[in-house]
This record gives sequence, C-alpha cells and structure tokens, in this order.
Amino acid sequence: MTAPGAPVDLLVLGGGTAGIVAAKTAVSLGASTLLVERERTGGDCLWTGCVPSKALLAAAHQAAAARTADRFGLEVTLRVDFARVMDRVQQAIAEIAPIDSPETLRAAGVPVRHGQGVFRGEGEVAVDGVPVRYRQAVLAMGSAPTIPPLPGLAEVDYLTSDSFWSLREAPRRLAVLGAGSIGCELGQAMARLGSEVTLVENAERILPREDPAAAAAVARSLRCDGVRVQTGARVAAVHAAPAEGAGAGRLQFEDGREIAFDRLLVAVGRTPRTSGAGLERIGVACDDRGHIRVDGHLRTTNPRIWAAGDLTGHPQFTHVAASHGSLAASNAVLGVRRRAETTVPRVTYTHPEVAALGAATDGSDLRVVTREHTDVDRAVTEGETDGFTRLAVDSSGRVRGATIVGPRAGETLGEAALAVARGMRTRDLAGLMHPYPTWNDGLGGAAIADARTQLDAPLARRAVRLIVGSRRRWLDRRAT
Repeated sequence: MTAPGAPVDLLVLGGGTAGIVAAKTAVSLGASTLLVERERTGGDCLWTGCVPSKALLAAAHQAAAARTADRFGLEVTLRVDFARVMDRVQQAIAEIAPIDSPETLRAAGVPVRHGQGVFRGEGEVAVDGVPVRYRQAVLAMGSAPTIPPLPGLAEVDYLTSDSFWSLREAPRRLAVLGAGSIGCELGQAMARLGSEVTLVENAERILPREDPAAAAAVARSLRCDGVRVQTGARVAAVHAAPAEGAGAGRLQFEDGREIAFDRLLVAVGRTPRTSGAGLERIGVACDDRGHIRVDGHLRTTNPRIWAAGDLTGHPQFTHVAASHGSLAASNAVLGVRRRAETTVPRVTYTHPEVAALGAATDGSDLRVVTREHTDVDRAVTEGETDGFTRLAVDSSGRVRGATIVGPRAGETLGEAALAVARGMRTRDLAGLMHPYPTWNDGLGGAAIADARTQLDAPLARRAVRLIVGSRRRWLDRRAT
C-alpha cells in the first residue's frame, strides 16, 4: 500500500478499456496504482459503443431474417416493438457492467477515485481539486463524437453515438451523417427496425478506408434493406423544423438538394478527450487534431507519461485500447521497451460484415488472391454469396493482409491475423485442415488456390516432374 501523501507508482487517467487494463496490469506487477475516472468506469465501449450497438444489431438481424424467411419456404409475421428492443439493449449493458464496476476493480486491487483529473505540474494531478502525486502516469481519457462545424447544426436536437441510446421510438425518417463503420452499422440496423434511413457521406463511397469491393458489397446490402445511400454529398447547412417535431429538420446540400428528417444522427468520427487536462503544464504534446503524440512504445513527449486508447491516434478500437493499455503500463512499471502492435484487425459489423487487417488488398503491389463466396458451400446453403475472402501475398508467398466480406467475417479474420503476425505462407494455411462446411472455408480455399498457383510456376513444375519421374523409376526398380 502507498503511504498517505506518498506518490503512487502509476496514475491512470480514464476508466475505459485502456485505463482499466493499464491499472490491472500495473497492480498485477506489484505497482501502487490509482485509477481516476470522471464519469463511470467501463468507457464508451460498454455504455455507448460496442455493447449497445451489437445488441441493437442482433435485434435488427432477427428482423431482417424474419422479413426474408420466405426464401427458405417460411412465412413469418413481424412486428417491431422498438421500446422493447431498446430495453434489451440496456439489459445487455446491465449484464456486462459489473465486470468493469468500481467494486470489481477494487476487489482486484485497483483503487478507483471519481473526479476530473487536471495536471498541476510535473508529478502532481488535481482530482476535483484534491492533489495526487505520482511517479508515472498513463493517459487513457478516450474520445467523444466529433461534431462538424455545420451552419445550423446547433439548432437541431441531433443524435450522436452517445445520445442515440436514449431513443424510445424509432424515427420515421432518420438521416445519418457519415458512412464509416458507426454510420453504416446504426443506419442499417434502424432501416431493418422500420425507419426510413438516408445515409450521407462526403466521400465518393461508403466505408472509404476499406477495399472498394467490400464497400460496394455493403452498399448493395444497405440498399436492399431500404437505405438511401448518398455519397459524394456535401452538406452546406442544417435547417431545424421544430413544427414537425423535436429533432426534425432538413439537410441542405451544396448543389441545392434537400433531405428532410425527423431525427439526425451525426457519425463523422471521434475526437480525443485531451483538452482541459493541463497537458501543456507537463510537456505532453498533441497533434493538430488533439491526439497525444506517442512513440512506438506509447511514451509521450514527457518520458514519465504514457498514453493508450483512442486519444493516441492509433485505430480507435476496444481491442487496440486493451492491448495498448497493458503495454503502456508494463513499459512504465518495468522499464521495458515493448513496441505497440501496428497490424490491427478491424471489423465493421454490418450485414455483410467487413473484416480486414494488414496490407491493402486492393491495387497494392502485392499479389492479390480472391475466393468469391459463390464458391464457398456454406455461403451457398445459407443464400449469402455476395461476399469474398481476399489475401494480399508477397513474392515469398507470405500473407501480408486480408479482407473478408460475409457473415461472421470477424471470426474468420483471427486465422488471417495469426498468419500475418507469424509470417505464414499461403501453403501453411493450405496445409491446415479446415472444417467443412464453414465460412472459414473461404480463407482455406483462397490459400489453396494461391499454393496451387505457385506449384504451376515453371520452376516448380519442373521440380515436381523431376521428383515424380525419380519416384517412378525407383518404384520400377523395386518391382523388378
């Protein structure tokens, strides 16, 4: 235990995934630790991100399955009770919340203090005005939804991924500003649950960071669900229409077109929560977007301060926050120099899912191997053939990247991630027995196809012919 007034070995600011994992790691290594959280432990993932969104998507999936059951010879009558759907979302949060509660953390040896932490100077932070001394610190304050500077937006009672979960009625007309992962996931879910959804994206296509073929597959699915997809659409202003209901209004585009909505969801990205923490007083530098500058070991420009999670500029995923939280804490406490993993798997949980990692699989200098899911028997049996598994392979046959589009793509990506991390070749994956029939057969099939292509190369064919001929002659001699 730390004596009263003595500095803690590791101060952790932020009780989301990165902060919780960092604090637990430090305690397990024997370091005196204090976790400071301004609101509630668990972070965005638990309260407004991963958990509620996946619970909502589960309900939307069941609604879509009911509507399309006739293709399997089934007739299903569907009625969506949106209030009950949202009750189920809150139930999922309530079931998981105890894992990250202050009581559970304290039972694991992690002291928790609620309040806003502001650095006063080197080695001291004030938590709601009460001074706390520290030897080292991990910054893990997370991020918040980005609000674009659109004229008129402030006059509308718009939604974000934080406030969305207060809805009790599905809006008849929902406009979604932004077609990244959050916009596509929530937009598709709400369309499946009965809203008329318009998805608005400034870029020329949805999911602009993903393989174009993957984005196209998701766009087709969105349109099948009734989503109106507007890409290359530049919003000039937002106009409130209070007479039509709280939150109602119109989006006005630069070309003069307008789209009316009953509610507007703003999903254009997330901004790090770094302002107001007094970072300038301790020499912690941020970039022009507010992300804390860190090196490959997650150390900031102050050698006693580390950072992990959304505020670092690394991909804003819960699994990244957990991995980096552990790494930052162990580097700080033990003085080791482990490097942060940069090959990050990512999944967009639309239907179909889009899962990817590593080198790009569209137009890269690497060899690209694709297996369409029309050739995957599990996809055929389930009527879900609009997808593919695509590998980026180098000249040595090593897997450098993957993109998978289809149901449960996120589960299949684990094998591809292992292949990339361990420098495995497609022949290694081809030699692995994959269970049949599964969605994972797309990855196995792509690896087999590439391995066979390598065997068809002139030098490989010549070597195989020599081996076969030598074996034939040996067998003939044995026979005589």
